[in-house]
Amino acid sequence: MRKEVMLSTLGLRAGYGGKPVLQGLDIEVRQGEIVAVIGRNGVGKSTLMKSLIGLVPAMEGSIVFGDRPVEHLSAFRRARLGIGYVPQGRDVFPRLTVGENIAVGGMRAGRVSEADRERVLGYFPILRERWSQRAGTMSGGQQQQLAIGRVLVANPQLILLDEPSEGIQPNIVQDIARIMVQLNADTGVTVVLVEQNIDMIRAMAQRCYVMDKGRVVAELTREDLADGEAMRRHLAV
Repeated sequence: MRKEVMLSTLGLRAGYGGKPVLQGLDIEVRQGEIVAVIGRNGVGKSTLMKSLIGLVPAMEGSIVFGDRPVEHLSAFRRARLGIGYVPQGRDVFPRLTVGENIAVGGMRAGRVSEADRERVLGYFPILRERWSQRAGTMSGGQQQQLAIGRVLVANPQLILLDEPSEGIQPNIVQDIARIMVQLNADTGVTVVLVEQNIDMIRAMAQRCYVMDKGRVVAELTREDLADGEAMRRHLAV
């Protein structure tokens, strides 16, 4: 039985300073899927992610989460509905410790329960080791795990990951991909990721949307992802 649609956009136009970057974009993500959005630099992938969470306002079209239109809701309200966002560049609080960053992630629920904390630390044991360390002194890969953990502690239904492999050494990229796949299998959390790393896309994604000039121009199945030449063509700068 096909699962319900969790997230969809229809005719979405969004951008900056009154100039649309997204040119009538349509996507559909079902509950429990891991879907990648790929394409060359500058085609609007990060703008899409910011639009989905509410950091870039929609000019036209709709964004529906569950059965609720959210295009006019603030980012805070969308987070309260169960959308978690891990931005490009991670944006952890560098002067706060790992534990304090995790506590910030739990503010939506008022506090972080012991069960939620242990669940996050179970997926990302490095965070337990570095619990009292300031986030700004951690490596890029450790900060990325913290950024995901900070979102995860709030029990989102949907996680938006924007370029999770950026600036991270390959073995940590593999670890993060493996953990996210395991998390999806264990909890059913839906994941949408923007990514350029072919290995990470193949390790995580069940299917892909290809963007160009603010529109979806192709949809790739898991079988399509095995075609290295086609993937490089879609990602070529």
